[in-house]
Amino acid sequence: MPKVLIFSMVIAMLAISSPALCCTTTLTGKDASADGSVMISHTDDGLVDARLVHVPAMDHPEGALRPVYYDLAAMGYLPEWGGSEQHRLITDTRGPGYDIQGEPPSIPLGYIPQVAHTYAYIDANYGVMNEHQVAIGECTNKARVHPMPAPGKRIFYSAELSRVALERSRTAREAVELMGQLIETYGYYGTGETLLVADPNEGWVMEMAGYDLNGTSGVWVAKRVPDDGFFVAANQFRIREIQENNPDMLYSGNIFTAAQSKGWWKPEDGPLDWARVYGDGEFHHPYYSLRRVWRAQSLVAPSLDLPAWVDGPFTKEYPFAVRPDQKLTPQDIMAIHRDNYEGTEFDLTKGLAAGPFGNPNRFEGGPEITMDDEGEVSRLEGQFERPLNVFRCVYAYVTQSRNWLPGPIGAKVWYGADRPATSAMMPLYPGGSYLPESVQRASILQFDRGSMWMAFNYVANYAMLKYSYMIEDIRSEQKRFEARVFGEQQSVEAAALELWTAGDEQGARALLAEYSQTTAWEILDTWWRLSEHLYVKYNDGYINTPAAIAQPVPYPAWWLKAVGYEDGPVSYHKPENRN
Repeated sequence: MPKVLIFSMVIAMLAISSPALCCTTTLTGKDASADGSVMISHTDDGLVDARLVHVPAMDHPEGALRPVYYDLAAMGYLPEWGGSEQHRLITDTRGPGYDIQGEPPSIPLGYIPQVAHTYAYIDANYGVMNEHQVAIGECTNKARVHPMPAPGKRIFYSAELSRVALERSRTAREAVELMGQLIETYGYYGTGETLLVADPNEGWVMEMAGYDLNGTSGVWVAKRVPDDGFFVAANQFRIREIQENNPDMLYSGNIFTAAQSKGWWKPEDGPLDWARVYGDGEFHHPYYSLRRVWRAQSLVAPSLDLPAWVDGPFTKEYPFAVRPDQKLTPQDIMAIHRDNYEGTEFDLTKGLAAGPFGNPNRFEGGPEITMDDEGEVSRLEGQFERPLNVFRCVYAYVTQSRNWLPGPIGAKVWYGADRPATSAMMPLYPGGSYLPESVQRASILQFDRGSMWMAFNYVANYAMLKYSYMIEDIRSEQKRFEARVFGEQQSVEAAALELWTAGDEQGARALLAEYSQTTAWEILDTWWRLSEHLYVKYNDGYINTPAAIAQPVPYPAWWLKAVGYEDGPVSYHKPENRN
């Protein structure tokens, strides 16, 4: 096989683990939620920087410039732009969380004029939520072209766009319009992207792409989600026909001319279909995206009886937004992200690939590229289903924007470290005066008992040894912890509101931060103790309890038959089916 082809296949294999290719995001309108909040959720599905970082509010002198940095989420790690594979950003311009010593500083792609005051927000591989209740979710999409960054020509990707929006915006619409202006003025590079943007009153879907490998701009479109609607995106553009006179739709001024100049669309074709014209279908394989959209919509609106099988990547079987059969809570949204298609024909806890103990995780970056007996690279046709809950997720969250509370109290992030199915949600407040240290610590290459991500990642990895058993222990702890913290919210926020109303805004912020810190300490300790409990209870493949040590856990008969147990050495004669 030619070396060039081998190299291309390996690059494709490595790209699967990139954070830019792997996320799922949802938006729930205020009339579709149980308490009237607007909710956004996001899973960041790539084994890279798992930290949350608190970026404080800042004041800037007149004439100051804001650096715009390269995002490794866009095209992978590029050392010429500084930073490291473990740390997405290294700079002293974004508060202490990004002021990392001993590693090359991030190098700006360019600069934009700074504003006098920027807002506090929680940041991750993409901006999460600011103190004024503007929240953002993200997923990456396959566009027709993916331009590389170029100083002075293409300096923005969705991640830095989301951060500028959180620094400067008090409403979702304001954020969308700002990001659109930045794309048109400073250029866009990288993959196609979906950003969900919410405030306490409404939510928008914004999608963007480059359209020319050497261009100096980009294209974008945004559509408002109905207040009674639930929206989901999973690595494929979801906005379709551009409606020119729709007040609930915004788009770049070049969206029609750019498509015409490329020969991708002409007016006589009818309304411009954004997903078809600027998108390139699903990542990796059929149903990589669509299966997740089907499952999420089916979980919130089973009455629609949506089909699991469709006629192609640009199907219209799945609506832009659906009305949930019952109003949704943050727990309902996280349950969607914890799903492995249990109970469906695609159930990843069933079958030979799940092993004898129902492990839903299907590792990527190898099954599709194998070596034959002579050591040559060969292609093996086939795919595993891609679930909502994926093993390589580094964090998940559900935000709540609530119009009956002051911004710093109403803005809430329910954060779960590592993959959703084995995580527990804890409350964080962008308006708090700081974030717990444990959520700001995460190293892929260094074991750290002070890291929230590592505690959850450790348990999740260990659980794969006997998943069907250990997941029950994990769910028990998960439910206990979440029931308590959800039950505490009303009293905690009432105390913060009392301080706020009395004029002690800093006291309110400190109270919220201290509560998050106390909660984080508890769950960090709980999860490390859970890891020790699982080790002892399931040591050497047995079940060990005070009642009895070394209780055997037999393999299921169907699995033993499938793996050739019956062909084992049961006599001294060579079996007929042995070569």
